[in-house]
Amino acid sequence: MAFIITSPCKDEKAAECVEVCPVECIEEGKDMFYIDPDICIDCGACEAVCPVEAIYHEDDVPDGETEYIELNRKFFQE
Repeated sequence: MAFIITSPCKDEKAAECVEVCPVECIEEGKDMFYIDPDICIDCGACEAVCPVEAIYHEDDVPDGETEYIELNRKFFQE
């Protein structure tokens, strides 16, 4: 399991998460960031610094935001 970035990041892209990630698993997409589940070590550093509270552990993604789990997977399959 990895962390997922959800809708509050869309068009925000504050990037604090990128700066603190110890394994550089966060990549910039067209309108938001995405976390590579194959590289993420589940440290939670990104979640703690997100100024818009957009990052959740995959198991804790709120109802209404679950589509971002699939969007994250698709981003890294392309």
